[in-house]
Amino acid sequence: MKSIVSKIALFLFLSLSLDSYSQNVKLLTVDQLKERIQNGKDSTYVVNFWATWCAPCIKELPHFERLNQEHKSEKLAVLLVSVDFKSKLNSGVIPFVKRKNMKSQVFLLNESNPQEYIDRIEPSWSGSIPATIFIKGDKRKFAENEFTYEQLLTEYKKL
Repeated sequence: MKSIVSKIALFLFLSLSLDSYSQNVKLLTVDQLKERIQNGKDSTYVVNFWATWCAPCIKELPHFERLNQEHKSEKLAVLLVSVDFKSKLNSGVIPFVKRKNMKSQVFLLNESNPQEYIDRIEPSWSGSIPATIFIKGDKRKFAENEFTYEQLLTEYKKL
């Protein structure tokens, strides 16, 4: 009996821990992303589109984390937007974010038609990842490539 109670308690603890952690990875539509950026006119946004299965994306994620940490006092918002399938939120994205101890704001794109959302985000985007948009006021730059930290910092400072 004691063993069953212990197992139930452990299960509840782990379930609640995972649920509370999932608050850190939110679903986000393109409209919500655009609204978020429009409501923060005085901030610089670096929005990176990535996936847990994309090796170049995973390689560059620490650079975005570093940029976020080193420049957080400059009204910088680093938004990491996963394009993994929505069905992978709990089984793939959240465990990945937790394992990598990611501190930046992480979202999962809640859109079902890639060709439609790609065109709405950036008409010149071929759909390949990693892809990053740099936005400050009316200035906007789109890049469809992997960044080193130095390249990322250079693009950020150009805005």
